[in-house]
Amino acid sequence: MFLFTARFSLTASETETFSDGLSVERKRVKPILMASNSDMGSADFESLSSTSDVELLKRAWRNEKAAPEILPYEGDLVERAKGQIELVEGNIEDYVENGMDPLVVSLYQMDLDRTQFLLRSYLRVRLLKIEKFMFHTLKSEEAESRLSEQEKVFATKCVADLAKHFEESVLIKLRESYRSVLKQSLISEEDDMVPEPHLDTFVVSRSNSHVTLNLYEEGESHQIVEMYRGDVYFIRYKVAKGAIESGKVDLI
Repeated sequence: MFLFTARFSLTASETETFSDGLSVERKRVKPILMASNSDMGSADFESLSSTSDVELLKRAWRNEKAAPEILPYEGDLVERAKGQIELVEGNIEDYVENGMDPLVVSLYQMDLDRTQFLLRSYLRVRLLKIEKFMFHTLKSEEAESRLSEQEKVFATKCVADLAKHFEESVLIKLRESYRSVLKQSLISEEDDMVPEPHLDTFVVSRSNSHVTLNLYEEGESHQIVEMYRGDVYFIRYKVAKGAIESGKVDLI
């Protein structure tokens, strides 16, 4: 089986003439990296394919779906993906206008659809987490720092709208001591009505490199586990959190 990977970059213009005499001018995007596992070692090919933007986006999407909390926003990756989507969309339009083989066009379109799905799903999963933990996200500096500027605006708007809805429909009918959106009553010392992510949730993780993890927190029993490249563990998210954010461990 032959596997191929490609990256694209801006190019001024390039004209390609096909066997039937048709010439197509490519103005937007040009493949700058393409290889098959028959041309290079399997380790090199695996390293090459795992660092393409599509693979990085797929990894970010999987991690975001499996993690109980919102992860740091992959801003640079998202912008690159959006740029490449726009470029490929323009190329496909040119190919259609110039009468390229419909089969070739459909292959480009399939690859484009896959990338669009990954990007949309990644952003949608993040929005669902923001909606679920909106009060916690804005209350926690660490969680808020993981949002993009647009996500911060969305979270703030969600909090304002939900608080207004509760106040006008329910809280106004309760006694003053029970009208807080965040606390069960005014005597509560903490915001005990704010849902938070359960970091003790068990997740399935796969190691990308050798990493050592302490299975317990400070003050608990001390037990170390060493994960090697390719190892799969069912482990508490809190234990692997740092390794996930650093890219040493992925969630599956």
